[in-house]
Amino acid sequence: MKELELKYGCNPNQKPARVFMEDGDLPFTVLNGKPGYINLLDALNSWQLVKEVKKATGEVCAASFKHVSPAGVAVGTPLSEVERQMYFVKESNEELTPVANAYIKARGSDRMSSYGDFCALSDVCDAVTAKLIKREVSDGIIAPGYTDEALEILKTKKRGNYCVIQIDPNYVPNEIERKQVFGVTFEQGRNNIEITPDLFTDIVSENKDLPDFAIRDLIISMITLKYTQSNSVCYVKDGQAIGIGAGQQSRIHCTRLAGDKADKWYLRQSPQVLNLQFVDTLKRAERDNAIDVYLSEDWEDVNGDDNWQETFKVRPEVFTRQAQKEWLKTNKNVVLGSDAFFPFGDNIERAHRSGVVYVGEAGGSVRDDHVIEVANKYHMVLAFTHLRLFHH
Repeated sequence: MKELELKYGCNPNQKPARVFMEDGDLPFTVLNGKPGYINLLDALNSWQLVKEVKKATGEVCAASFKHVSPAGVAVGTPLSEVERQMYFVKESNEELTPVANAYIKARGSDRMSSYGDFCALSDVCDAVTAKLIKREVSDGIIAPGYTDEALEILKTKKRGNYCVIQIDPNYVPNEIERKQVFGVTFEQGRNNIEITPDLFTDIVSENKDLPDFAIRDLIISMITLKYTQSNSVCYVKDGQAIGIGAGQQSRIHCTRLAGDKADKWYLRQSPQVLNLQFVDTLKRAERDNAIDVYLSEDWEDVNGDDNWQETFKVRPEVFTRQAQKEWLKTNKNVVLGSDAFFPFGDNIERAHRSGVVYVGEAGGSVRDDHVIEVANKYHMVLAFTHLRLFHH
């Protein structure tokens, strides 16, 4: 099929809308539902991301996309008991496959942002993963294949309208890509740069101890940034993107936004959050909202009346600002990647607060000396990649 008609473009007033190939057939097949313009942007960007992570690390990868940037990315390592609790996973590790593990963590990184997402899998979607996807609020999925059982499960989602796309894993696009803006055609070579361990050999900090796990996480961070709207930074821990700051005009705002998300991800692992007792009728998204409120400065005000009874079986203790700060100090060995250079050391200061020890950034700022100085102050490992990864 060379062409696919869409309901509308980015917005309902933007008609007509379609996707098409100038040469050959479309590299994907719609197995269920009807994708929209933004759905396909999410699908094609997320597929490239998970495919590249799988190639670079050898591990199964999943991504959760919203508005053409990832909300979460993860490889399929087994879940810890704490992760199973924080992601509300009832299945045992024996029941879960690597694909399922990757999906759970990618979706769980930033559950607020992943609400209504489009997900991507590097490998064939199996039944256990399909069951996990079915219970989330999601618009669609792209994967290189589906087991028969998985496809039947996904076809029942959203009253039969869930978008299921199968991508040709062997498809290679043209070297030149084009798009139009205001009637003007832009043309450029595709960003075919491969992210490998060689990218992190120029270590400019005093601490030059870069272990294998940190190299893997730096690779995941950089590939994630390659498909994130710029400016962007990405915090990664244990093969999982835990905080992504996308599309900010200021680098420090990216670092703060992503750092706040990484902090919230880690706070969800605290005993105070894990021991919350939700009422049985509370839906998954409502639990996520309740946790966000519990961790916010507003909680002490809310806790002063009876509103908590609508959410919790037992009145939770207040998780004070100071107690949260003390818990966050226990977060260690986090990786931070940036899609361009850090112009000032304030980015490193903010990263340190979220447990960052390993940093990869392009280098080339007139204030590189200050950035290196701050990294040395915190005994961080700082690698200059000499690579910019802007994506628009």
